[in-house]
Amino acid sequence: MSNSKKNIDKTLLFLILTLSIFGLMMISSAGVFYGATRFNDPNYFLKHQFLFGFIPGIFVLYVFSKIDYHFWKKISVPMFIISLVCLVLVFIPGIGSNAYGASRWINLGPVSFQPSEMVKLFIIIYLAAWLEGRGKEKIKDVYEGVLPFIGILAIAGFLIIKQPDTGTLGAIILIAMSMFFVSGASISHIFIMFVMGIFGLFGLIMIAPYRMNRFLVFLNPEHDPQGVGYQINQALLAIGSGGILGLGLGHSRQKFNYLPEPVGDSIFAIIGEELGLVGAVAIILLFIFFALRVVRIAKSAPDNFGKMIAIGLVSWVVFQAFINIAAITAIMPLTGIPLPFISYGGTSFIFLMAGMGILLNISKQSKI
Repeated sequence: MSNSKKNIDKTLLFLILTLSIFGLMMISSAGVFYGATRFNDPNYFLKHQFLFGFIPGIFVLYVFSKIDYHFWKKISVPMFIISLVCLVLVFIPGIGSNAYGASRWINLGPVSFQPSEMVKLFIIIYLAAWLEGRGKEKIKDVYEGVLPFIGILAIAGFLIIKQPDTGTLGAIILIAMSMFFVSGASISHIFIMFVMGIFGLFGLIMIAPYRMNRFLVFLNPEHDPQGVGYQINQALLAIGSGGILGLGLGHSRQKFNYLPEPVGDSIFAIIGEELGLVGAVAIILLFIFFALRVVRIAKSAPDNFGKMIAIGLVSWVVFQAFINIAAITAIMPLTGIPLPFISYGGTSFIFLMAGMGILLNISKQSKI
């Protein structure tokens, strides 16, 4: 039951709002020239993120924080089915849209959104309900736990890789595996699935030339610096130019049509250039503090369903942040995945805020 007398976790709310407002600030800075060049409006990306991301996102955060999180268990199955249907709709002409060789968006009149962002939230809720229903003994069983779990991931994973969106697939697998591990799964089963995942990843790299090129650039950043290696080389140049203290907010040089997607996947490079090592580390520390706070909430959640959702949501933010930052600093192959709370994108921000609202409701009912 919801405990209306207890307040939400104010520390967690502060971290969420701080990262979100910082995101608006960096989009404003990083998108000035990009917006002027593409849309003849230097504030285009800031206005769109504010009106179609931040404002509705904060409203969703508030509404979802007021809804007893147990409600989501009742509709977890239809939510998951809806997310799968939306993943199929991206391939339907007239509904889905194709850009740069990828089918990732649904257009319904003036409304467009990325179903893969919906899947991240809905699969967390579905798996939380599914794992709680199984219990620790069945989770350890190959036929009642492991194989059904792999089946759930396989269905969603197949539709996501068909888009294709390797970065999102990797994030969802890491989220699901974290939840599976915390639910009491066998370490040996986790290890076997991890090995299978590594072989599967290399298989995906081998069959797609663009993935192979990204992998070659990861091994040798100087490979084709004017072609497939252009983005990562420009990103590293931006970060290196920032030094310890940065060039100053608004003084990035790489955002002047040198660095691709400065408001999206590459925004961490602009952070490093303008705010330097100090600013970049400060953002990483905020994500670490966020993770520690949510893990504390998960440990004190009133039931396993709340615990599993909290673990799924913190895994979503942490793994996605790690993938984005690691890719843009050449620690891992480049992949197109946004930096949570900060990168431009209304769909990703709104669904993330929905998850954060659920998390705040769990904190309201926790035993902290």
